[in-house]
Amino acid sequence: MESKYKIVRTFSAGVFFGELESLEGKVGVVKNARCLWYWKGAASLSELAVRGVKYPEECKFPTPVSRITLTEVIEILDVTPEAVKSIMGVPEWKA
Repeated sequence: MESKYKIVRTFSAGVFFGELESLEGKVGVVKNARCLWYWKGAASLSELAVRGVKYPEECKFPTPVSRITLTEVIEILDVTPEAVKSIMGVPEWKA
């Protein structure tokens, strides 16, 4: 079964977690999106999508936004329920 949650990597804007609303060519719209700025406890995006993070207090995931349009999408990964719980459990990173 395909997950409604995705990790979306772009060419230059970074990596985002959320619900992929649409994808047209390389332009994707992600709802309830959270930038995955820095993570610890996953060796790759693939591991992050499958297992989540091991050290949530050391990750830097800023405030979620209701919707973001991302250009130059280059990778989309399904996220397992285990990883969704882990990513959603990371405290909001604030400057």
